[in-house]
Parts: sequence; structure tokens; C-alpha cells
Amino acid sequence: MKRVLALGLLTAALAACDPYNRTDRTVGGAAIGAGTGAIIGGLASGRAGGALAGAAIGGVGGAIVGNATTPGGR
Repeated sequence: MKRVLALGLLTAALAACDPYNRTDRTVGGAAIGAGTGAIIGGLASGRAGGALAGAAIGGVGGAIVGNATTPGGR
């Protein structure tokens, strides 16, 4: 069930992004990264602190990747 929910959230987040808007790509990447990082951090550590650390690291990484991969070179 968690996998289906995660896939649904990922699909919705990606569908809402304009591929040429740098801000949307950055925010979308941060959201996807934070969610994924929180899940992985929580499962790996079994604690809320691990989920928070994973969310922070994933959010920053996702924002960087989303910004860097925006098409159009703007």
C-alpha cells in the first residue's frame, strides 16, 4: 500500500510541473526528494530523527537536481 501511495504522489507531483519552469522544477524536486528521503530515513533508522534528516537531505538534493535539469537553459 505504501508503494502505491508513493507512486501516486510522485505521479501527481510530476504531472503538476511545467518542464520549462525553473521554480516549479525546483519546488517539485524538493518535494519529491524530501518525501523520498523521509521514507528512506525513517525506514533505515526506525526513528523520527532519521526521517527528518532524510527529508532535509532529500529536499536539498531534490531541489538542486530539479533546478539543474530544467530544460531550455534559462
